Amino acid sequence: MGEVTELPVGDDDGTDRAAAGTSREERIEALRRRITAIPARSETVPDARGDAETGADRLLPVPEPLAELLPHGGLVRGTVVSVSGATSLLLGMLAAATAAGGYAAVIGLRRLGLLAAAEMGARLQRLVVIPDPGPDPVEIAAVLLDGIDLVVLGLGGTSVPSSRARAVAARVRSRRAVLVVTDGRWEGAHTRLEARIGGYHGVDGPGRGRLCGTRLAVRAHGRAFPPRSVRVEVCADRDAVTWTPAAEGRTRTGTDRVRTAAR
Repeated sequence: MGEVTELPVGDDDGTDRAAAGTSREERIEALRRRITAIPARSETVPDARGDAETGADRLLPVPEPLAELLPHGGLVRGTVVSVSGATSLLLGMLAAATAAGGYAAVIGLRRLGLLAAAEMGARLQRLVVIPDPGPDPVEIAAVLLDGIDLVVLGLGGTSVPSSRARAVAARVRSRRAVLVVTDGRWEGAHTRLEARIGGYHGVDGPGRGRLCGTRLAVRAHGRAFPPRSVRVEVCADRDAVTWTPAAEGRTRTGTDRVRTAAR
């Protein structure tokens, strides 16, 4: 399964920073050095002369049932994606990206269940976690964009000013990464994904209560395409968690809306 790399940056992780003799600036600089040690993503990225790109060069994969929601079948490098709703969606994106050989980072999401991501196929040795990014998580995300393919940024309910969002988006584009923002407001995202729980199924008999599957309704819309939605099932078996189209699932477009289920 591998081990997650957890990097302390903020001031609330229980470490005596005064005794350690390190400032936040020093810790960020140390983080920057560690990111530069990651195998160069640029080795697989075409240069500015316009060499032909393959699908893998342009896209990060997503769980297969979600590919039909996106115009190119995956997350386009150089873009910002806003995600809301069920956390299974974030976990599936992390699993798909790292299983395909990419590097991912999670910032400011202490409660994200990485065991579930591993069960979906995530390669945890390719995952960096910064549970406490300190007072400016956007700054940490900007550093990680230098070497990480998929950066997931938890905003903690805050709103990022438009001017700063545009500056970070330009960095995302130049680094050919994908920035996923959640739990806050980010103007100008290229794509927005929303997942709602539509029910549960497969409980293992009276008194046992083992949940075997979750139904999700996932909606996507973006600058360049109309709203689309699909229903999927995230199913646990003995060895893994898999994503499959729901029996009645189909991609919807136009004004169709995702129905939020009773919880």
